[in-house]
Amino acid sequence: MLNRESQMHVEVREGMRGGKGKVRIQHFFAEETDLKGQARLVGRITIDQGASIGLHSHEAEEEIYYILRGGGRVKEIRPDGEEEEYEVRPGDAILTGNGGSHSIENISAEPLELIAVILTY
Repeated sequence: MLNRESQMHVEVREGMRGGKGKVRIQHFFAEETDLKGQARLVGRITIDQGASIGLHSHEAEEEIYYILRGGGRVKEIRPDGEEEEYEVRPGDAILTGNGGSHSIENISAEPLELIAVILTY
């Protein structure tokens, strides 16, 4: 199935998950009609300079981020309660799930772009 960029649904969220600023989500495929596997999001996320996605958890699912452009700061709280903060750059991949939580903030002078995939189980 080919889905051209012009056919993809795009949404802009202000203060996503309690974060700040604007976040743009380009959905590669629609969860309800296109995806038959155990995925609820496959898309490109663009986080404006100074914006963020707030801290949120992933119960019975996992989220993968693959950084394409820009730089960010991730806060992660693992299921065992251990907290970690680290910076990410293009080529980095992050996996959060099994009850863990994370947030991501754009700390670069350009938009932070990443591929996001949420798999459910």
